[in-house]
This record gives sequence, C-alpha cells and structure tokens, in this order.
Amino acid sequence: MTATLTVTESGRADALIAAAMPELSRAFVQKLLEEGRVTCRGRAVKKSFRPEPGDVLTLEIPEPEAPEIAAEDIPLDIVYEDADVIVVNKPKGMVVHPAPGHAGGTLVNALMAHCGSELSGINGVLRPGIVHRIDKDTSGLLIAAKNDAAHRRLAEQLKDHTLARTYECVVVGNLREDSGTVDAPIGRHPTDRKRMCVTEKNGRPAVTHWEVLERFPGYTHVRCRLETGRTHQIRVHMASIGHPILGDTVYGAKKPVPGLEGQCLHAKKLCFDHPVTGESVEVECRLPDYFQAVLEKLKERAAR
Repeated sequence: MTATLTVTESGRADALIAAAMPELSRAFVQKLLEEGRVTCRGRAVKKSFRPEPGDVLTLEIPEPEAPEIAAEDIPLDIVYEDADVIVVNKPKGMVVHPAPGHAGGTLVNALMAHCGSELSGINGVLRPGIVHRIDKDTSGLLIAAKNDAAHRRLAEQLKDHTLARTYECVVVGNLREDSGTVDAPIGRHPTDRKRMCVTEKNGRPAVTHWEVLERFPGYTHVRCRLETGRTHQIRVHMASIGHPILGDTVYGAKKPVPGLEGQCLHAKKLCFDHPVTGESVEVECRLPDYFQAVLEKLKERAAR
C-alpha cells in the first residue's frame, strides 16, 4: 500500500509521519524509514531527514505479515461488537499487545482467538486491530478495528479529536476548583526514557479537561476527558498540577498503596462515529470492583 503525506511544518521525518498518521506506531514508521520505504523528491530518506514545508513524503507500507503471536482463549468483557469494530473492557493488569517480557496473555492474544483473521493489519503483526492503547494498570474501554478501512477512519477521528474518551480517577489532594483544563505539551522525559513529562522541548500538544465528581479528605474523585491522546497523558497532567493519581508510583508517591495494584484510573466511556455507517456510537461501562472498593474506603473514612 502506498500513502503520501504533504509536509506542513518543520521537523524530523519520523516525528512528522507519526504525528500525521497516528494509526502507524512510531517504531513502525522508523522501521519503514530504515528499510528505505519512505521517499522524498525521488530518493529514500532516513528518520533524521528534515523535509521542507510543501515536500511530499511517499510511504510504501508492506502488506501485513501473518501474525506469529498465538491466539489465546482468554475471556473478554465485550461491551460492543459488529462486523467492523469491537470494544472491550480491559481489566487492570492486562497488557494490550505483546512486547518483551509479555509474549502472551495480552489483549491482542485474546482478540486473535475471538476475532480470528478479522483484525486490521495496519499496525503490524504485534498489534493487529489496535487503534489506541491504555496502560497495563489502567482498566477500561478500548476499541479495535476488524478491517483496515475501519482502522483508518477511527484513526482519523483520534487525530481530529472526534473520538471522545472519558476516564474516571482518584487523585491525591483536594482540587480547589470544580473543573478545569490542563493544556500542556507532553514529551519523553530527558533522563528517564520510560517516563513522560510536561515539556516544551520536543513536546506534543496535549489537553485534558477535568471535573470533580466527589471530594474526600485528602483525595478527589475526578472525571477526565481527553482532547488529545498522548502517552500517560492523564497521569502526567494531573501530576503536573500537584494531584497525581492514587497508586501511580511513576508520577506520584513511590510507595504502593496497600491493596491497589497500579493507578486508580479507568477508561469509562467512548463516543465515536461508526467507521462504516457514520452513526454515533456511545459505549460506557461500570466502574470496576477495585475502583469501587477505593471509593467505599474513602467514604468510610470521611464518615468517621
């Protein structure tokens, strides 16, 4: 498959392509560049190449290889499914796609068993069907595409912010206002490559809208709506305003919360236009048991 991109701003080729084509992972884009599959002005370019505004980048995207990862009969909490898309409620602790250290037991392994060969191949052999991701220790809704056409249209909605994602979380501390917006660019941490941070240098625009649902002594139950979808966005943004998510040992307190594995963050609602019919689809799931248990403990403490 051939795809073209007309450059409108300055930057490295790999970053420009990844930003303009969110359905392609950064690693996949870099692989295309390394293999000479990206050309500009008639010649192959490397990832460090800086095209000029007005240049056209041509990408030769190879046909998806047959996945080598194994289908696994893992139970799925399917919230919505039709011939083109599937929305699942991912449990806390499940990795989305295979990676070093997580070859099996992932959401992709489960989707392959459920959907067979129906998943989109756009994101390569390790991430068939995956349009967007949520962290291992974040629970909640994730949408996957069953064909490439549906994948491209959903990716376009991610890019233009019409695929709405709403989360709920418990943060440390008491927010003074009832609602607000964090508009701060997010990029890779300069010294710890496993973390993200708010940074102007190499940061990409990121916007999170939040509102208070309930206040407790020392903690706040918050709803967050993503306008953009950067890695760890809600976790980074809430920490940046002094209210890290409860249980987040990467961006908050290093000591784990007893009885809580990872951060108290749940992807609760998805709204999108169906990639084939164009009809509006709204999908919502209940708060998981671990989240409700946290709220119950906070209510009990507040009542003492």
